[in-house]
Order: sequence, then C-alpha cells, then structure tokens
Amino acid sequence: MTLLFSFIFAICTGPGLLESSSRVRLVGGPHHCEGRVEVEVNGQWGTVCDDGWNMKDVAVLCRELGCGAAMKTPSGTVYKPSTQIKETLIQDVNCRGSEDTLLQCEHSEDVYDCSYDEAAGALCKIPTVSHNVRLADGPGRCKGRVEVKHQEQWGTVCNAGWSLSAAKVVCRQLGCGRATLTQRCCNKATQGQGTIWLSQVSCSGQEVSLQDCPSESWGKNNCTHDEDTWIECEDPFALRLVGGDIRCSGRLEVLHKGIWGSVCDDGWGEKENQVVCKQLGCGEPLSLPVKARRSFGPGVGRIWLDDVRCSGKEQSLDQCGHRFWGYHNCDHKEDVAVICSEE
Repeated sequence: MTLLFSFIFAICTGPGLLESSSRVRLVGGPHHCEGRVEVEVNGQWGTVCDDGWNMKDVAVLCRELGCGAAMKTPSGTVYKPSTQIKETLIQDVNCRGSEDTLLQCEHSEDVYDCSYDEAAGALCKIPTVSHNVRLADGPGRCKGRVEVKHQEQWGTVCNAGWSLSAAKVVCRQLGCGRATLTQRCCNKATQGQGTIWLSQVSCSGQEVSLQDCPSESWGKNNCTHDEDTWIECEDPFALRLVGGDIRCSGRLEVLHKGIWGSVCDDGWGEKENQVVCKQLGCGEPLSLPVKARRSFGPGVGRIWLDDVRCSGKEQSLDQCGHRFWGYHNCDHKEDVAVICSEE
C-alpha cells in the first residue's frame, strides 16, 4: 500500500506542482539548511519519525530545499523546540536518492510507536548564495545599493524595516568585512530601476544569508526607489602569521591599503585566536606561553588594529569588530601572536 501511495503521489506531483512552495522545512537550526525536519500533510505541519532515517533521505531533502550536499542526520531533538509540540506525521521514510521531493520517497503516514523525542533532523551544506545578492553602483563590490535576484531578475530592497543587523548579513554573505553604514538611498544617479523585490527585512545579524531573514512576500510593498537600501561594508583584508618556523604560528599581521601591519593585543583572547586559525585553515588555537610569543619578535611599522572583538563564530577576522584602522594606544611589545594546531 505504501508503494502504491508513493507511486500515485509521484505522478500527481508533476512539474506544475513542483514549482509551488516546498512541503518540507528545517526548523530550530542556525540557518535554513539545518534543523528538525517538518513536513506538511493535508495542510498540517508535523515532524518526521527517525526510524530508518539515513543520508539518502537527507540528500533528497537538501536538494528539495535548494541547499548543498547532505552532511549529517542529527536527532531533531537537539534543535530548539517549537512553541507547541508537533504531531509526527510520517515515518519509515525510504528514499532511493533520485527523488525530487521528500514526499515522493516511500514512506508511511500510518504512524505508530514514534514519539516527538524521535523526530528526525538534517544538516545540509550551506550553498554559495552570494550570487543572489549584490551591491550595485558603489565605489567597489563591498559598497552600494542592495539588490537581490529573484526569478532570474535583479531588483532592489526597500529600506522599510531594514537595520544594521541586515547589513551585517549581506556583508558576510558577500565575503566583505564588517558593516559600517546603512542608509536610505539614493540620489537620482544611484537609484535602482525596475522591481522592488523585498521590504520589511528583519534579520538578527546571525543569519547565513539574506534568504534566512523574515520579510514581506517577494514584490509585496508600497515602496518607491527613493527608499532603496544602501549599505557599506569594509573591504576584506588578508592576514598572515610571521616570525615562526611554520605558516600556522607567528606574529599576526593584516594587510590594509597595501601595507602589512600588526594587531594590538588589547582585549585579544581565545575567540579571536579561533577566528584567525579558522581563516588560515590552520585548525584550532593552542595556548601560547609568553616565551613563545616573544620568540616571534616585535613588529615594525604600522599597528593597524586594536580592541578586536570576535564571537568566535566569524569565518574571518574582517567580520569582527575593531577600532578604526590605525587608531590604537599600543606599541609593538603588545603585538598579537598566534599558534594554531596545524602546520
């Protein structure tokens, strides 16, 4: 009976229906490609029992959601619970791996002996999504009018509801540095044209992409191009560790305006070390005895950064807060040095 149902469902969900909104979602995770699996059946959202849940099932789910490759099959219970406990709607999911949607896979809606504690979870690789957002008509790729791509058409974002937190998401998504400015755009020369795709975008600042932030429906707004959003991000900067025997240990230097300079250790700690090692692909930071730090020697020339503050979640140091470039109260005896676990 289950096989018959799956066959009928596959026939009914032809290309016309597959273009509609997905009937599956991941909730409670840090982004739209990780979380507890929920499906919609007969207009009701509920969980998926993890009996038999495996990587083939997750692969189909990831593809349906437009995410990257399947990574893990975590328990759904590790993600923050819904405001109300959801009913388990399907179990015994068995995908071949070639299906377009999870509900095309063999499964049973006759759920028994499966509690909420057995909810399935999924972790997919985050896709490269920067090609769906850009900064237009600015002096460089990290400054300009915010535009997003939808239905193969570029359009602007209304400033209504926009905040610096949303700007942080865009800057990070584009691989730029920290957000330094957000404002209503624009003079006539830099106003957008055509469709205004988004408004009332509400980000916490922790989202992976603008796609993860709540907003009004695509194209639904009363905005004009006088309200287009303009943001400015710092340009990304390179860094290196110098003075050590291997590339993953040494005195930290950053590149700004074509000149290498050091970083002052005021407020510097373990989280900042984590970000540096991560950015350099050097594993985890190791504890650094004073003697080891001194062995790298003091820097010369510019001290570019001071009071750097990271959460540890950043992918690169340019996403961390810091004083303006070149502003500090340090000398080279306070230069930051880092030792990472890998060579």
